[in-house]
Amino acid sequence: MNDHPPSEIKSGKPDRFSLTETSLRFLLKKKIIAFLIILLAVGWGILVSPFDWELGGPFRDPVPVDAIPDIGENQQIVFTNWPGRSPQDVEDQITYPLTVSLMGVPGVRIVRSFSMFGFSSIYVIFQDDTDFYWSRSRILEKLNSLPDGALPQGVRPAIGPDATAMGQVFWYTLEGTTEDGNPAGGWDLHELRTVQDWYVRYALMSVEGVSEVASVGGFVQEYQVDMDPDLMRIYNVSLNEIVDAVRGANRDVGAQTLEINRVEYLVRGIGFIKGLEDLEDAVIKLQNGVPVFVRQVARITLGPAARQGALDKGGAETVGGVVAVRYGDNPLAVIERVKAKIKEISPGMPRKTLADGTVSHVSIVPFYDRTQLINETLDTLRIALSNEILITIIVILVAVFHLGGSLLIAGLLPLSVLMCFIGMKVFGVDANIVALSGIAIAIGTMVDMGIIVVENILRHLSETDSGEARTRVIIKAVKEVSGAVFTAVATTIISFLPVFTMEGAEGKLFRPLAFSKTFALFSSLVVALVLIPPLAQVLFSGRLEKKRYGWIIYEGFIYLGGLLMILVDWRLGLLVVLIGVYNVLKPRIPKWAMNKARVAVNVFIAIGVAVVLARHWLPLGLEKGLIRNLAFVFLMMGGVLGILRLFYGFYRQILKWCLDHKMLFLMFPMGILLMGGMVWQGYETFFGWLPKEINRSAPLSFVAQKFPGLESEFMPPLDEGSYLFMPTTMPHASIGEVLDILQKQDVAIGALPEVKTVVGKLGRAQSPLDPAPVSMIETLVTYTSKYLMNGKGEQLRFKFDASETGLFRNPQGVPQLAPDGMPYRVRGRFLRDENFRLIPDAKGHPFRLWRPPLDPDLNKGRRAWAGIRKPDDIWDALQKAARVPGTTSAARLQPISARMVMLQSGIRSSLGIKVTGPDLETIQQFSVNMEKIIRDIPSVDPATVIADRAVSKPYLEINLDRQALGQYGISVAQVLDVIEFAIGGRTITTTVEGRERYPVRVRYVRELRDDLESLGKILVPAPDGSQIPLIQMADIMYIRGPGVIKAEDTFLVGYILFDKNHGYAEVQTVDEVKERLKEEMESGGLQIPNGVSYSFTGTYENQLRAEKRLSLILPLALFIIFVILYLQFNSVATTSLVFSGIAVAWSGGFIMIWLYAQPWFLDFSLFGTSMRELFQVHPFNLSVAIWVGFLALFGIASDDGVVMATYLDDVFKKGDNSKAAVSEIRMLTMEASLKRVRPCLMTTATTILALIPVLTSTGRGSDIMIPMAIPSFGGMVFEVITMLVVPVLYCAIKEYQSKKQIQESLMQRENAAKV
Repeated sequence: MNDHPPSEIKSGKPDRFSLTETSLRFLLKKKIIAFLIILLAVGWGILVSPFDWELGGPFRDPVPVDAIPDIGENQQIVFTNWPGRSPQDVEDQITYPLTVSLMGVPGVRIVRSFSMFGFSSIYVIFQDDTDFYWSRSRILEKLNSLPDGALPQGVRPAIGPDATAMGQVFWYTLEGTTEDGNPAGGWDLHELRTVQDWYVRYALMSVEGVSEVASVGGFVQEYQVDMDPDLMRIYNVSLNEIVDAVRGANRDVGAQTLEINRVEYLVRGIGFIKGLEDLEDAVIKLQNGVPVFVRQVARITLGPAARQGALDKGGAETVGGVVAVRYGDNPLAVIERVKAKIKEISPGMPRKTLADGTVSHVSIVPFYDRTQLINETLDTLRIALSNEILITIIVILVAVFHLGGSLLIAGLLPLSVLMCFIGMKVFGVDANIVALSGIAIAIGTMVDMGIIVVENILRHLSETDSGEARTRVIIKAVKEVSGAVFTAVATTIISFLPVFTMEGAEGKLFRPLAFSKTFALFSSLVVALVLIPPLAQVLFSGRLEKKRYGWIIYEGFIYLGGLLMILVDWRLGLLVVLIGVYNVLKPRIPKWAMNKARVAVNVFIAIGVAVVLARHWLPLGLEKGLIRNLAFVFLMMGGVLGILRLFYGFYRQILKWCLDHKMLFLMFPMGILLMGGMVWQGYETFFGWLPKEINRSAPLSFVAQKFPGLESEFMPPLDEGSYLFMPTTMPHASIGEVLDILQKQDVAIGALPEVKTVVGKLGRAQSPLDPAPVSMIETLVTYTSKYLMNGKGEQLRFKFDASETGLFRNPQGVPQLAPDGMPYRVRGRFLRDENFRLIPDAKGHPFRLWRPPLDPDLNKGRRAWAGIRKPDDIWDALQKAARVPGTTSAARLQPISARMVMLQSGIRSSLGIKVTGPDLETIQQFSVNMEKIIRDIPSVDPATVIADRAVSKPYLEINLDRQALGQYGISVAQVLDVIEFAIGGRTITTTVEGRERYPVRVRYVRELRDDLESLGKILVPAPDGSQIPLIQMADIMYIRGPGVIKAEDTFLVGYILFDKNHGYAEVQTVDEVKERLKEEMESGGLQIPNGVSYSFTGTYENQLRAEKRLSLILPLALFIIFVILYLQFNSVATTSLVFSGIAVAWSGGFIMIWLYAQPWFLDFSLFGTSMRELFQVHPFNLSVAIWVGFLALFGIASDDGVVMATYLDDVFKKGDNSKAAVSEIRMLTMEASLKRVRPCLMTTATTILALIPVLTSTGRGSDIMIPMAIPSFGGMVFEVITMLVVPVLYCAIKEYQSKKQIQESLMQRENAAKV
């Protein structure tokens, strides 16, 4: 056999490493350049990092941060006010003509409209590739070019703010408080609304990045002129005369300038209304030389304007506002600027002294601040990444047993992450839970490259003579594995091609992840092939110890460790100090003790890192203490590493057996493939063709029951730390009735111990972004964390006596009630001081805020209760508490997810049916019939099934009798003016009082508009001076009409909302609803009227679109990966066997998803902690997040196969093995496999262990990270078998080729002999 290393073999192929080799040689000679690149990357990366490290400074410019991407539609809003007009009038005269006009704008996909009382809201949805501000300019052009007469006179449509409902990131209330922040009250609702409208709102709108600040709640002040028709008749005053008098009493004029004594004076005529007396003293006319004043025919007062919304906090009506971030701006930065502005204006906010002497100061009190969700989401990722890095260090220390190599590989991760942040900043990729998850799931591949390069360098250095140049050895080592590394990165990047091509909501959601992972992989590739070799030369060559200044560098480690102990963490600092001390003392250690010292240092550092990991991670929870958490970390890592070490120890024997029994061994991976396929598609897909008698047998029936196939949904829900409870009241309910219901619900919800704040809104805020009717309630419920936290999100500990029992209390000491309405006892008692306050204790117990289980043994005669264990339990308790007659139930929604659903589909539920028809009555009747059917479907939560009652609002219609009008000589316009002024009134002018503006409304006195009989007595003046009752000229009828008119592309629509039951998936639920509706239509139970059609809408559409796109692009991605692998190996057979590793890993991912759905999986406790709860084991549906996890598995799964196949190729190219014996082929296969199994096992161990912190994470955002991690975790567990599959298949191919060559040679000899 040839003993030359594979790197020296001349393959005859062009050298693809030449460019990298040139740069590598340069950096090895000019190491200072490498260090400067590292310094630049670290500095720049820290400055743009989305994590808040409190650096500050003028150069700090972080990547824009939000909780999740804005996946709403690319839309603009056209909003039109037409006060007092019914939805039907608004639809016919404003919405419909505007919709027809706007449909012609380039790039428009859908025009969705809502016509409500007093306003029209039109959502113009553009194609995703249309620029946001370009679309605004096109709409403005269209609105400015509307022909005369297209809209009623005086009506002006306006484009909405340059923001979406997803941009509503900061909600607040205005409250009267004392100087120390305690509630004081003392402010009327109109006073607070005035402060909000004319002071707070404008101050916050001046903040950079704020698009809109909308007011909600309270009363808008207006001047009300209530005319008395009897007095008008006595003074012979007409309606128009009063209107002219009021309007004329509120104006200023300018009279140019005057020059007097060479001084120029500006001349003004002052006539604006300043108070009630100015209106009262307005002259209407002279009657027989006597002036008639407005006060003589009308009552002038200050009162509240009609309102379309209200705000309630904990059962008390209040005033508030909502801040919307400009589209494309950085939400986190804008919120911080808003808070700074609030701090700036707070000292100047109004204050008053109350009767008891208390000084009440108007304060801005936030009740929804997305900063907390963003920071908690970033913390979840930061903690997961930190834990992954620490685990990587431990794995490499144990596996490589080389301190320098371990630090070098571990240093690759943070450097690559910082370089990834630079890429995100340069290419405009925002940071959020999805984007940053791309880095978390790329850890395996990132570490893989570092491990392969460093391990190969160490191996070459150990096998090389001391006289050979280190530079040449390092270049040779890097060159040997560069092809495999390039190929592995290329396949991983290509595997995310389907994500780059996703459209709609799923594209906006996951494209940032594809970018961030690509940046991370490219960064790690640069670090591995360009930066690690120069650092390796410094660390591994031994020069540093020989040089005189080497001790200075290591002594610097000691000083650096001291700083880290003071500034960061004493454990981390101690490790750095020990590394410095060891290297300073290393030259003085005798040679015979060097190996033992090296082993001791590696073990000691590994244990130290494990302690830091356990302290930082606390997988079992803070209450279990450091010892048990550390024991769990040792068991977990020791178990995984021990199993893989055992595999490595017996690898030769196992591989030999597999090579000798290929067919028998290959049955095992084939079984894995079959099982994975059945998990995905179900038993019926694979064996449904069998005869029914066979499939009905007990064994196959059991298998079919266990493998029904995976159900689908768009996305798992994200725990935002708050709920948006959106029930609907009866359509005919007044604002007072709805407010009463809202307040009762808020009081009941606020009584739950787990609820932190509860603020409810009915109707709409004064914003085009909020087109809600009065009957709609939106209650924002923010719940507490499970344990009492400090301002940094860290659990607080207090003195605790576990030997006693006591009532479960809140932090203030108030006993909390179980669902039966009584306090209950729990094990353990928190100690309190003389003021009954908790006593802090660093070694104590965390204080639980969520109610624990009720134990009947401690509470005799009472039923057991499971307590509040997860957010779903809070939602169930919330729904139960909020049950009020006259309201519907509500789907489980959260603020961000609800806004996303409403932006995408126009409904407030994840699932719905859109019914299109010729008229509202037909749509409503058909929808109600469908509602009854859908409620009986098992997969549907019946309480959430709500069909729009499109025609259910009570109307009073005054139909004029034109013949009667003609008899009296009265015009239609005159009567309509009287009706408008008498009942609703009309705003005829607006006062100018400094910065404040208030409307002046003229109407009849309330006594004439309180009931139907009074309306009929309204008098209309005739030309002859007589007063004619309205009832003599019109019919007043009560009818039902539309409360809201919804349309899409001019077609009337109605919606049926529903939600899935627990245990069902979205697609499964929709399929069952489709099937039931089809059955009902076939049986005649449901008939579709003429002109009616229906379609399903909601997030279900996103899932179907994503599946369709994946089914098209995924095969293309696989084909491209195959081509890349073929270019690496130049062999279809070798490429195919590497592909087999991907198939096995994919099957492993599906099997892990199946295991998570089994009740017996991980059903045991360790150190008193349930492993099912720790790993959050429960059924997962096949969502887009899981598909992204499978795509991430592509690259990781192919890496080991690429590395092993590359080295197999190199070994077999050493000589002519085309006619080698079977034994020699197997020996060569084993030789190559044994050389590469160690780094492959290291990458597998690192990936598996690094994903465990993600699988056990419970912070905000973990709901999305865990589904993405499960396929990768399961795939890597089963991927270990590819370290046997690849050599076995490779050996089989070589044996076949050898036998074929031998046979051909024998045939040629026989033919030659015959000749």
